[in-house]
Amino acid sequence: MKKAVFTLAIGDNPMYKAALHSFKLYAQKVGADLIVSDQLHYRVDIVNPKYNASCAWTEKLRIGALLKEYDRVLYVDSDVLITPHARDIFELYPDLSTTYWFNEGIKQERKNDIDLIQSELGQVEWPFIGERPVYYNAGIILTSRQAGLFSLAQLEDLQLICNKITHYDQSYFNYTLHKHQLNHESFNKSFNRMDMFGNEGYLEADFIHYAGKGYAKTSRRRDVQFLKDFSAIFDGIVSADEIKRLKEDAWQAYLKVIYKKYPLPNIFIKLFTERFVPR
Repeated sequence: MKKAVFTLAIGDNPMYKAALHSFKLYAQKVGADLIVSDQLHYRVDIVNPKYNASCAWTEKLRIGALLKEYDRVLYVDSDVLITPHARDIFELYPDLSTTYWFNEGIKQERKNDIDLIQSELGQVEWPFIGERPVYYNAGIILTSRQAGLFSLAQLEDLQLICNKITHYDQSYFNYTLHKHQLNHESFNKSFNRMDMFGNEGYLEADFIHYAGKGYAKTSRRRDVQFLKDFSAIFDGIVSADEIKRLKEDAWQAYLKVIYKKYPLPNIFIKLFTERFVPR
């Protein structure tokens, strides 16, 4: 069976570079090819969006193209660390007719997202677990050729909604799944461990997802926290020089942001952050 681990990483963000180290090691471990989009293949025009939106989110449509060559594709956002002890997700979730991802609806209220997508594309029979709607996080997706989701997803649909609804790609993939009544299942939160579950024990997860502020005190510190964790997790696995370089790059990028934010001399900001921001 031919398998791929796929991600999007455009630019020289040190967080992306660290993530790719973890993806490469995991792909080797599970016998998969690592595919990286370093440019966009699926473009939409983002013009005065009502909610936060990125033209990069549509790159997940490449999963459909990859499934013409590969039997199974694991898509992973580039703000994820796959830990060295991570289990083989392909083996643990083997049904080729099912798309696997994490149902964040069990923790996050996503009724507004669901209402917005249905107001644009029409009502569908949306599944519930108890009183909460099923709503999958699209940061990590395991799917197969037979599952069908990405043969149905269309760039034209994403263009139609990208300026109008929140989490437009994620909501659209959820919507398409339910519209066509495709097989779906949530994998364990350890394969998409987000800070909605708190910080305790998160480094023990298989896949650590740094969405939002990502285990840091603020979203501005996210990349610094990411590299701090990467350093601890991959000590002795990735070279010490490479880890040191990536951590320093992330720190300098953080300093550039806060220098612009605070009207104080840079030297004072630097001294304060070196004392109080863990890295």
